[in-house]
Amino acid sequence: MALSQRSQLISLYEALIKCWNNRDARGMAGLYANGGGQIGFDGSQISGPGDIEKHLAPIFRDHPTGRFVFIIREVKLLGEALGLVRAIAGMVPRDGTDINSSLNAVQTMLARKQRSLWKVELFQNTPARLDGRPDDVAAMTRELQAVVKAQL
Repeated sequence: MALSQRSQLISLYEALIKCWNNRDARGMAGLYANGGGQIGFDGSQISGPGDIEKHLAPIFRDHPTGRFVFIIREVKLLGEALGLVRAIAGMVPRDGTDINSSLNAVQTMLARKQRSLWKVELFQNTPARLDGRPDDVAAMTRELQAVVKAQL
């Protein structure tokens, strides 16, 4: 994959996370393709930028949502205009600096290049409970905690 394609995919993922952290429903929704969708931590499925914005706006308005930190695990081109970003993510409370390990997640973003602009086709935020593997949860949390200062 050309560096520019990789950089563009990473930039799109980072913009998505930045919008979440800034509680910017409109900005986040604007990163999605017209038919793009999101699957939330609780399994909510929302399609299209308009519905994504309508779903996120009251969450951001009514709840002190935590801030994501992340470590990108994989970036690859799946075709000429389709890319994948996989990451692990941790959530830090707005008034804190420590990862809440119960909210660790595995995130997957599928993006499509439309003309010269990458747009999110699917973003999935899956709980990383790692059932029966508390040492793996602790290791993930330590790894994510190490990037908190740099990212927040």
